[in-house]
Amino acid sequence: MQIVCKRHTEIPHTSKLFSDLLYHFDRVSSFYPHAALDSGSFAAAAKEIDFSADRRARLVSALRAQGNGGALLEGLGKAGTVAVVTGQQVGLFSGPAYSIYKALTAVRLAHQLTLQGIPAVPVFWLATEDHDLDEVSSAWTFTPAHEPVGLRVEHASKSDIPVGGIPLAALPLEALRKSMEGFPFGEEVNALVSEWYVPGRTFGEAFAGLLGGLLGRHGMLFFDPMHPESRKLAAPFLAEAVDAAPELTEGLLERNRKLAGAGYHAQVHIERTTSLFFLLEGGHRINLRRKNGDYHAKDRRFETAYLRDHAEQLSPNATLRPVVQDSMFPTVAYIGGPAELAYLAQSEVIYRKLLGRMPVAVPRNAFTLVDARSKKLMHRYGLQLDSFFGGEDHLCELIASKLVPPELDALFDEVGAASQANLERLRGSLEKFDSSLGAAWNKSAAKIQYQLRKMRRKAAREALRRNGRAREESRYLFHVLYPHKHLQERFYSILPFVARHGFDVIDRLYETVHVDCADHHLLFL
Repeated sequence: MQIVCKRHTEIPHTSKLFSDLLYHFDRVSSFYPHAALDSGSFAAAAKEIDFSADRRARLVSALRAQGNGGALLEGLGKAGTVAVVTGQQVGLFSGPAYSIYKALTAVRLAHQLTLQGIPAVPVFWLATEDHDLDEVSSAWTFTPAHEPVGLRVEHASKSDIPVGGIPLAALPLEALRKSMEGFPFGEEVNALVSEWYVPGRTFGEAFAGLLGGLLGRHGMLFFDPMHPESRKLAAPFLAEAVDAAPELTEGLLERNRKLAGAGYHAQVHIERTTSLFFLLEGGHRINLRRKNGDYHAKDRRFETAYLRDHAEQLSPNATLRPVVQDSMFPTVAYIGGPAELAYLAQSEVIYRKLLGRMPVAVPRNAFTLVDARSKKLMHRYGLQLDSFFGGEDHLCELIASKLVPPELDALFDEVGAASQANLERLRGSLEKFDSSLGAAWNKSAAKIQYQLRKMRRKAAREALRRNGRAREESRYLFHVLYPHKHLQERFYSILPFVARHGFDVIDRLYETVHVDCADHHLLFL
């Protein structure tokens, strides 16, 4: 396999905070206690973990109650074993492809740490508490011709219900099957999906089962924070967070000011009325606001003491959630995407106050998968990944420029160079004649060169119009590598890639994961 690395600073919409965490850690060291890509960070983070035998036993018991077992669970039960944790919303048909990339990064890092004398197991935190039903109800796949196909589950559920426990119904299994007809491994992929996505099974159960099936021998533990045993584990820490909430909010407000002062933006908006909690009641996740020392939800008021006494019914917000997670696990590293790792710059305040330690924030490996045909076309037209970032029309122009007859293309070069030289000569003579004419000539000269470039683009478009195959190839490339102006990994499910390349593509991805490299990987399969 051929790999081309691209720095995240060259990827659209990369935040300054995330890029500095990866490439200029000294700039963000006041917000993160450990450098993400420094191998010494893991030993330092492991030394900070104080996880009692009783807590470990209760954690293992909770995981076993959720269907986990085997060597990984046995290993976590041993004193000194740490956890490499990642997580994701429980999206339809395994969610975006980066869900599997997160999991593989966690598995790889846990294996490497174990070889280095820090016994570690990988854990996947199922984000079943989230209530963004629209986001988890849809997925994208593609046909063998790389035509995108949107899939969706329609639900009548309210928006304040935790998505992980919602039963599945009206599944688009037939649409998924049709989209992958013609792929060599389409039938096997559909069989695996049908095993887990069964009406009546929940979003959380189906997601965990499918992801586990895709990972194959690269196993990991799955943790559902909505499971009753998980609620019991989290309750004492959540009660402590309720007592500390006013101080934590002030700390977050100060952290946001420091982030802004350093030229960054806070991922999570915080106000003095912001609550760190939701209340789980009657199957709903109720948003709370702080006011005059109490908590409010529409026309209801809850005293702080009530929330403390009902901590099992609390669900943390985005800044508190990772700290609650790592209070339950001996977490040495958290594998996350750009937004998640940016959250941790705010959460560090809570980590320091309540937990006294914080894991290493490690970027998940990022991939754009390139099939053989796309590789050939990219080579033919001289394209790189950033050739796609300008949109489909821009890509068409780049391809079109390669289709202009060589003699015409050479003539454009010749005329352009000659006209530039002649324009420079004329400008010099004009300035000697009258200096005021020089500035005016600069604008006129720019217009002349613009018209020449415009004519060159017209010639390229005409060449593309005459070449129907090139237009089809442009469309194919854009749909596979930058669909709907999104990175491939953020748009498509991993399922069509497995259907095209086989289940061993997961093994090939695993072998390509490098936890000490933060760049985006263009992987030619």
